[in-house]
Amino acid sequence: MIPSDHFVRFYNEVFKFLDERGGLQSFFLEISRHQELHCLELYRALGIRGMYEYYQKIRKEENCDIELELLADGHGLIIHFKFCQSLAKVLNNDAGACPKYCLHCPGWSGPLDRKAGFYYIKDLVDLLKPECRTWVFDKAEPAMEKYLELCRSGIGERIRVNFPVPEKERMV
Repeated sequence: MIPSDHFVRFYNEVFKFLDERGGLQSFFLEISRHQELHCLELYRALGIRGMYEYYQKIRKEENCDIELELLADGHGLIIHFKFCQSLAKVLNNDAGACPKYCLHCPGWSGPLDRKAGFYYIKDLVDLLKPECRTWVFDKAEPAMEKYLELCRSGIGERIRVNFPVPEKERMV
């Protein structure tokens, strides 16, 4: 098995290579398709609770400082990567970070979450800061409310979603 220090640096170089050739988004979708083998059945079987369980494992496996909060109604999850080891390792790299490195998370998890019936909102915070927040809902209405709240707060350009936003509501 390749150590994570090497893996994320390898990914970073692959991302740079593919981005120069216009293939980065396709690669993210391929990652999403492969991640279905690890997550989709769990998400469909247990809903938001399944996602919570998955990210509990990620916290341990990737040694990330993650806060996970199941919403009281059981229909949503907040995932706050307070410190993302993956991006931190890429930033501590003499080859330089791919400016789109953080886009791999919404690039693979957004489509996967959509297939599971989840509405995904990602605040990337800063593409060169190892922190981000994600809100996942199993219903469209609270997802749209959260999206609009985040856009009204002035951070709309940082937001990525996996659901259609009506043109009149689009703020980014």
